[in-house]
Amino acid sequence: MADHNKTISVIIPAFNIEDLLPKCVTSVASQDYPKSLLQIIVVDDGSTDKTGAVADKLSALYENVEVIHKENGGSSSARNAGLLAATGEYVGFVDSDDYISPEMYGLLMDAALRNDADMVQISRDEISENGDRLPDVVIPPEKEMVVSPKEHLRTLLMHTGDASFCTKLTKRSLFSEDMKFPEGELNEDFYLMIHMLQKVNKLVILPDQCYHVFYRTGSNSRKKKEDKDYFPSVFTDIVRNSDVALELVKRNSPDLLEVAERFGFVQRLDYLLHIPTSKMKSDNLFYREVVKNIRKNRGKILSNHYLTGKQKAYLMILSVAPGFVRKTHARIKGL
Repeated sequence: MADHNKTISVIIPAFNIEDLLPKCVTSVASQDYPKSLLQIIVVDDGSTDKTGAVADKLSALYENVEVIHKENGGSSSARNAGLLAATGEYVGFVDSDDYISPEMYGLLMDAALRNDADMVQISRDEISENGDRLPDVVIPPEKEMVVSPKEHLRTLLMHTGDASFCTKLTKRSLFSEDMKFPEGELNEDFYLMIHMLQKVNKLVILPDQCYHVFYRTGSNSRKKKEDKDYFPSVFTDIVRNSDVALELVKRNSPDLLEVAERFGFVQRLDYLLHIPTSKMKSDNLFYREVVKNIRKNRGKILSNHYLTGKQKAYLMILSVAPGFVRKTHARIKGL
């Protein structure tokens, strides 16, 4: 590993996570990167448990950990507050229920400098609540890859790429006034990533799985099994963001148009397969718009080269009578 002289700021948004925060912060503070070059910012986003006090104890324990206490505003708001306090030339993010391997930031910085890259990405794995390794959501490359921003955008639209800022080191200069996380939204990484890629010179992707995603039930985007009517707002956000992506592609990368259209259809399919049947009502305007969009675009769906036969079949069936199809499906599955 090279001698390092570049500074890094790592931002950890934290809300009501007192039990998992120590493992997360310790994993960042235990990096084999020089401590004098590593600024760790924990943003207590108006927690109502002991998260704030735990963060302060960790700050007393590790000299390069600082804490910001703020009113609750959501993950994007916390990240943006961290960005205002960040002084590093590069910025990383770690979600407070996740943890990282000791070599992660050293490997990322080596790759950034070796390739003169604005953005570098490490690979990740997924860990369940009982500690089991889950199937990879994003398949790691076999060796280091350098990709263009457009190539990365294409993988995001094909659901094979990683939109997360947590697996990346990004030049802080890219987080300009017009490049902040959208507040009050979930799926915020995807929204900011597709816009920021317009400014990135290149992206380097490393095969090392050094970022560890911890899947706990009850977090923002994970459904609570016992609550049949629970519908995370992330499912509406992914549909809205697919429309944002489509407009962006029309303006800047028209050769990706069919890929972007496929992305929007798949996000709508995901929405229709997850929305509780109790919410599939005529007074649910967003739901009605999703169905209307699919019905209007049946021809495009059938002719799209990037949709699978199964996806096309599901979309066609759901476009006819979505409520009936879902209820019949639930009966067959015994739900």
